[in-house]
Amino acid sequence: MNIYTISSLSAFVISIILALFVLFNGLHDKSRRAIIPIIICAGIWCAFPFMAAVGGINNSLFFTRLVYIAAVFTAPFFLNFGLTILELEKISHEKNLIRLSFAISIFFFLPFLTSSFFIKEVNLFKPYFTIRGGLIYLLFIAFFGIVCLYCFHKLFIAYKEAKGFRRNQLKYVFLGFFLAFISGLLHFSTSFNIPEFFPHDFLVVACMLVLIYSIIRYRLMDIRLAITRASIFIAVYTIVLGIPFALGIWFKPWLSAVWGVSWWMVPLGLMAIFATTGPFIYIYLNKRAEEEILKEQRRYQDTLKRASLGMTRVRDINKLLKMIVYTVARAVRLNHAAVYILNKEADGYILGSSRGSLNMDQIQTIGLDSPLIRYLLSSKSPLLLEELANNSSGRDDMPILDEALEQGRYQKNYLDNLLKAQLYTLSASVVIPSFIEDDLLGFMVLGEKRSGSIYTEDDLRVFTVLASQAGLAIENARFFESAKETHEQISQAEKMATLGTMADGLSHQMNNRFHAMSLIASDALDCIKSSDSKNSSSEIKELLSYLEHSAQRIKSNSLQGGDIVRGMLKYTRKGETGFAGVNLDELLNAALEMLQFKIKLNEIDIERNYPKEETNLKANFTQLQEVFFNLIDNAYDAMNERKAALKEPGYRGKVKIVAIPDPANRVTKIIVHDNGLGIKEEDQKKVFTPFFTTKISNRKGTGLGLYVIKKIITENHKGRIQVSSIYKQGTTFSLELATADTAEHANNAHSKGNIEIWGE
Repeated sequence: MNIYTISSLSAFVISIILALFVLFNGLHDKSRRAIIPIIICAGIWCAFPFMAAVGGINNSLFFTRLVYIAAVFTAPFFLNFGLTILELEKISHEKNLIRLSFAISIFFFLPFLTSSFFIKEVNLFKPYFTIRGGLIYLLFIAFFGIVCLYCFHKLFIAYKEAKGFRRNQLKYVFLGFFLAFISGLLHFSTSFNIPEFFPHDFLVVACMLVLIYSIIRYRLMDIRLAITRASIFIAVYTIVLGIPFALGIWFKPWLSAVWGVSWWMVPLGLMAIFATTGPFIYIYLNKRAEEEILKEQRRYQDTLKRASLGMTRVRDINKLLKMIVYTVARAVRLNHAAVYILNKEADGYILGSSRGSLNMDQIQTIGLDSPLIRYLLSSKSPLLLEELANNSSGRDDMPILDEALEQGRYQKNYLDNLLKAQLYTLSASVVIPSFIEDDLLGFMVLGEKRSGSIYTEDDLRVFTVLASQAGLAIENARFFESAKETHEQISQAEKMATLGTMADGLSHQMNNRFHAMSLIASDALDCIKSSDSKNSSSEIKELLSYLEHSAQRIKSNSLQGGDIVRGMLKYTRKGETGFAGVNLDELLNAALEMLQFKIKLNEIDIERNYPKEETNLKANFTQLQEVFFNLIDNAYDAMNERKAALKEPGYRGKVKIVAIPDPANRVTKIIVHDNGLGIKEEDQKKVFTPFFTTKISNRKGTGLGLYVIKKIITENHKGRIQVSSIYKQGTTFSLELATADTAEHANNAHSKGNIEIWGE
């Protein structure tokens, strides 16, 4: 046996092992099913030298013809695999081409029975074995070459149009076909008396490994790196092991003369020394090669790492999002990039910033229930389009072995297709999520690299770190903005509190002015009325009439102004008078009297449903006036929000107030219901939190109204308050307050006045 027979046996054994590996790795992918016949046929073909050597002179021809039964079918199986990986196998003319290739192979198979037309003899007297074939054997060589060239042509066209992972995968397939083609040339060349200087069976094994790698692996390394590593390995160990071997052959006579029968220890010792240094040489050369090949990748990865460290110093969230997108798109040289962040108001993730060629009309918002969001929440890892594309099931012709299992597979396939469609809509090659604990704060959408290269594992690690840092930076920016808003609200609340404390002094001054104006107007009226204008001209009479009307208006407005000031004073006072009997109807009248200066009461309906004279509470009048003032004011804003958001024809805001006495517990339950926009479920627990507001614009309130209401009801009045709401339907506040005795209310009665339904 020699190197050629050893390589023959090794290639056969390895091919069988590889076929079993693909078989047990799963056959759900059609490209995996297509490659197994190639491995088996090529492996059997590789066994030709070994089988010929085993058969000897008498049986070598028979064993060679037997092996060639598999050889003649290698070409059509190659064609089938090539068209399958290109997803062309079901096209009509390509399918017919595959059938034709198998028919031609059967034609080549027939000469096996009439031996001299195909293989005439086998030469066993060389280190490698040669075949002398007939005319049909020459046609077989031509057929094999044509099939390989056709596959090369198809692969080249597809490669030019492919991008990202697909482009890299086709590089590997092309490399595998090229190795097979070179292997065939080396094998066939011996028939023309051209020496086989290298055992071609090694190339067959390399071909099989490359093809299997291209269909098994999802994330392929850059083919330049793979080829470079392999080339360095071959070069280093060829030199390391080849030099001692060559020295042993060339200097054998001299070594024998010096060392005698132990001459072989010299090359063996050199081989041991070189073998020890070989790994270090390989590592050094490999590192230098990687640095050169991955120079561009390392450059932008370093840029992104530095950028991630500086993100937390940016406090403006809009500026931060623009910086993230700009840095990633520019450093990695992407066609486009975008950042989406969670927005609870929009019930999804909204586009925070983008750069490049995105279709903005289709991707402004991604819903919480979308396939992409569900995938990111469940996997918490980057999503690559290439993985989905490479994981296509091709189950159309797959037999149903287990109905429940198959149904689950079809459902997963359907969801995968939805996910792929969404990624295609986003033009996304990779999506990187950003989590804060278990909360998906947002995610980055990255398009293809302008260089056409793939996203490597190193890329994904760097992007994941960047996304985590971005999440922390966004959280910090939001916290800063929230703190800034809270500070402004506190400042505004302090201003309002200051105005409240100034109310007594201001009202006194304003009342004095209004009283003075009223007196002046009264004096002017008396003077006009007492004057004798009978003999005056018509112009004088007209002027006096105008002055009398003006003075009357001044007096009337002065009195109204005084009433407003007294109402404001009553509302802003703390209510030191303590607790007494308070009539609910009078309380609502006082609250509405103040509300009419803030909101347009004629735009809504206020319905009261309770016995007006009998519903009395033991409470502080001023404090409860503030409670109902705020409740109705909030309801008015919610109704305007519903009107603007839903645009319902014929919609009109309505506040319904119901009082239900509970004599047994000496309390009265008051229900205030509005048909406004309502409060989202996740916000209902926060409505009584200081500075929290659900209003469209935070300028409309400080977020302290409901917080103060709860303090007044629960702490000052020892009562209870609850809220329930259905978003887009309305909100209900339930208050429970102590009921007053009839005598208490009689002793502390206020001025009467009923308002049944405002605005009607």
